[in-house]
Amino acid sequence: MENMTNERYYQPESPKDALRFIENLFNQYAQAPLTADLVAYHQKLVKQIQDNILPTAEKDEQPVQVENAKAMIQTMQSWLRIRMSGQPFAGKMHHFRFEADNAKPKFKRKAVKGRRSGGYRSVRHG
Repeated sequence: MENMTNERYYQPESPKDALRFIENLFNQYAQAPLTADLVAYHQKLVKQIQDNILPTAEKDEQPVQVENAKAMIQTMQSWLRIRMSGQPFAGKMHHFRFEADNAKPKFKRKAVKGRRSGGYRSVRHG
């Protein structure tokens, strides 16, 4: 029975590993409808970063992870403010920082199969 509880909870190996895991969780619920349970869960994750990950990164003298943790806390707190005001959160967290949906260029791709044997061509000329 004891072994089962150990498998149920994620055990991060480093502050970066923990931040990456929380970032992944955050991106899964960032666009979800706001409920009391979601807000409580979100605040629990923010508290986890503040109380566990940030002190661990400081203790291990990892300034990059300390900055990442602080940036992540800021992004997550701004997410809550934006969502509480009824606005959509137009973006996601990428490398522990907010990235707007329109920050990266989108490329249109059209596969054209030519007469040549085998593959596809990216562009048809003529």
